[in-house]
Amino acid sequence: MTAVAVDDAGWQRLNSRVAWVDLAKMVVTFIPSVVAAVVFDQGLQAWPVFIVTGLGVVSSVLDLKRWMHTRYRVGADRMEIRKGWLVRRYRSVPRDRIRTVDTSAKLRHRLAGLRVVHISSGEARTSFKLDALESRAAERLRADLLGVGRAAETAETPEAEETVLARLRASWFVYNIVSVWAFLVSGLLLLSAYLTMQTFGVDLREVIERAVDWRSLGLGWTIVVATAGCFVLGTFGMALNYLREKANFRLVRTRTEGGTALLTRQGMFRIREVYRDDRRLRGVAISEPLLSRWLRLAETEVVSTGLSWTPGSDAAAAILPRTSVAEARRVAALVLGDEHRPLDAPLRRHPRSALRRRLVWACYVPGVPAALLAWLGATGAVPGWVWAVPAGLVPVACLLAVVAYHSLGHAVAGPYLVMRSGLIRRTTVVLQSRGVIGWGVRQSLLQRRLGLATLRVQTAAGNRHYEVPDIAAGEAAAFAHAATPVILAPILAEGAAEAVTDPQPDGQEAQIAHDPAHG
Repeated sequence: MTAVAVDDAGWQRLNSRVAWVDLAKMVVTFIPSVVAAVVFDQGLQAWPVFIVTGLGVVSSVLDLKRWMHTRYRVGADRMEIRKGWLVRRYRSVPRDRIRTVDTSAKLRHRLAGLRVVHISSGEARTSFKLDALESRAAERLRADLLGVGRAAETAETPEAEETVLARLRASWFVYNIVSVWAFLVSGLLLLSAYLTMQTFGVDLREVIERAVDWRSLGLGWTIVVATAGCFVLGTFGMALNYLREKANFRLVRTRTEGGTALLTRQGMFRIREVYRDDRRLRGVAISEPLLSRWLRLAETEVVSTGLSWTPGSDAAAAILPRTSVAEARRVAALVLGDEHRPLDAPLRRHPRSALRRRLVWACYVPGVPAALLAWLGATGAVPGWVWAVPAGLVPVACLLAVVAYHSLGHAVAGPYLVMRSGLIRRTTVVLQSRGVIGWGVRQSLLQRRLGLATLRVQTAAGNRHYEVPDIAAGEAAAFAHAATPVILAPILAEGAAEAVTDPQPDGQEAQIAHDPAHG
């Protein structure tokens, strides 16, 4: 084991192996340029490869400089890091604010026995990145900062300490690689291949023309073959990328000194491990994108404090790749791990006025441009038929409005709130009542006229707030009170007392009804 350099003040430097890794990276970046210039005698025609080599050299030099001028220190109360040469940067965070300590390793780090450690307090500005530490030193640091009860001196975790909740399945490849994005990926791959082959004196267009007799195919079959070829190429590229990122994926619940934690491991060349302390878990969120909803696909995240919230499948909150709704609900139930099963609770439908509001907007958004273009067409400023283009979108918008309305729903299931909404991405959020720190109500003019309101749930977990849009205004307070009576009881009691002593102008007392269906 390589000794860790520590000075008199307790500052430690990154592992010296990373310097040799950066030097090896610099040497590798020269190989394409040497091959293009010497073997293929391309000279200046190989400028794209020279640019890539230059960027690789600059990156390697910057990595070396970072290693030379980066120090970190773990004290009894604080974690500190300082780095920089001309501009010195210093960061410090109390140890009791540290929420996650994750590790990752690219292929070059794994070959050198190194790990990149990501330390976060849930806020990007207080995040540390230690690139890189010796593998066992990284494990000891994580155990020290989080109290993770894994054996720090051994490379393996006893199976008894882990419960597997999900592992990679072959069907997940189909769910994640069959997409219209395959055409974009194929375009990028073809462009990259064209530029690369040009540097070695090979024209990709000539290769394709020799491979297929396009003239004998005709225009129609040419379009079919080209479209199918691009889709297959893009799908193949997405499959390789998915395999590189998600190979060996496992979601497990592991024991820690403070209880248990959710751990995901994934990656082929770049290994990534993410811990999520169960003590900070506040719920789960299942999202169903519109374009893949008919296939019953979903993406699953945890709602937890201390995780920096970023969209995307690589976010720390994501616990599953895109998979079937049934699998997502099964894993979410295991993550919550109690008998209430809030995802199976029947959701309360929103009033019909919520559908009317969506239909109004569905007619208004394309209708106003259609009316404006019709007026301009009457004056001869634009062709007279242009107004029909936005007008033709009205039926589509109305259909989407109906879909959005049927996505609405809410319920209280034991100690959980269940909220569902969204058109482009229908999201079902299950949130523990103890995770709610406040409520907010918002009404637009149209909502006020239709007797609707948007109820906002404030929480310290997840993306910090969740909404119940277009709930009946009279139900908002009842739903909030049924979910968190401790928060609203004093406010409702005060409001009732004021209503008794201060009657309304019309002689009626202000009341907030409690619907037993919510309880």
